[in-house]
Amino acid sequence: MLESLGSLAAGPWIYAMVGLSVLLDVFVPVLPSGVLVITAATAAAAGSSAAGHVPHDVPDILALTLSAATASVLGDLVAYRLAWRGGERLDRAIARSRRLTAAQARLGEALARGGGALVVLARFAPAGRSVVSFCAGAAHRRARDFLPWSALAGLSWAGYSVALGYFGGRWLGATWLAAGVSVVALFGAGAAAGFLVRRRPAQP
Repeated sequence: MLESLGSLAAGPWIYAMVGLSVLLDVFVPVLPSGVLVITAATAAAAGSSAAGHVPHDVPDILALTLSAATASVLGDLVAYRLAWRGGERLDRAIARSRRLTAAQARLGEALARGGGALVVLARFAPAGRSVVSFCAGAAHRRARDFLPWSALAGLSWAGYSVALGYFGGRWLGATWLAAGVSVVALFGAGAAAGFLVRRRPAQP
């Protein structure tokens, strides 16, 4: 098991796969990008266990975290720019959905107050990243108000996902069971974030 997991992270292609998956899941939220990040981090834990020393594996963990975080911000930016240029058709689509309209209002108020906790929370919630990115662009929120929080959200999500996979593999053994427990923990954080996003009032 250690050998098969360790070989998963042996080549540089894993970073490209993680980056592409994370970038695209802003458009297709059902993509298992979080599962892929956790599996790659568990594989890194397997490699460090087999090698017998952790420091050699740290750059791989950092590269994995940076790949996922960078792809997250790039995906947000692409969605944001597409929504910015979406025109009246996108505005009408948002106006027809009470949920999207409310999300757009909450996001606008949060950014106007200089606080982006909603952006960070939404990154963990199912499809929350997509809603926030498209709503920010459709509402023509300033990039300097949105992108720093998107970067913090992407780094927080990537760091949390990688830590779950890596330390789960170190503590529980680099097995598919450890990866499964880490995925459940990621989904649990997503459920909690979704609950908090829905509970946030529309007015300060």
